[in-house]
Amino acid sequence: MTRILVLNPNSSVNVTESMDRALDVLRIPGAPEIVCATLTGTPAGIETQEDVESVVLPVLNYFRKNDADAYVIGCFSDPGLALCREALGRPVLGIAESAYQAATGLAESFGVVSIKNGSIGRHLRAIRMLGLEHRLAGDRALDMGVLEMSQKERAIERIIEVGTQLRDEDGAGVLILGCASMGTYRREIEEALGLQVVDPAQAAVMRAESLLRLGYTKAA
Repeated sequence: MTRILVLNPNSSVNVTESMDRALDVLRIPGAPEIVCATLTGTPAGIETQEDVESVVLPVLNYFRKNDADAYVIGCFSDPGLALCREALGRPVLGIAESAYQAATGLAESFGVVSIKNGSIGRHLRAIRMLGLEHRLAGDRALDMGVLEMSQKERAIERIIEVGTQLRDEDGAGVLILGCASMGTYRREIEEALGLQVVDPAQAAVMRAESLLRLGYTKAA
């Protein structure tokens, strides 16, 4: 059986478990095995550029020690994406990059729900690098940290509040959840807002599965 390894670069097991639950929908007979893991000795939440840079080499080293047919970096900052693609020789997917690409197939403009204001600049740089800035309706922050996402009622209420602003004020036709730990709330948010919502972890794993099914087992 082919294997997709999804790595949470922060050290919070709760985040990994939340992401893992959201991926259950992709665990079907005949599909690649999806394995989620937590990187230890790293920040509990990847919330600053310093956090992002600090996990780049640990992510690569973890992947090197744990064989898989495809790798997914389970953090919306996609730390180490270019490095891992260069070094591993296997498909490597970032959840943010995958979410942006999925969203462009669903609507003309997308909105991003970020965790904190400090995340927005990183998102904008990534969106510009992909040439998708003309598709971005807006990026708004929850002002909540990664670990606060486990507070279900508060998190959903705040995501719906920010999502409403992205829909009504910014004109977003689809929402992207800007954190790996938000995916378990996708259905509640879609029902509340009447918009399709992209869980970045689901988008990346589905993309990885597609590459493997089509025989793209080696990175360029």
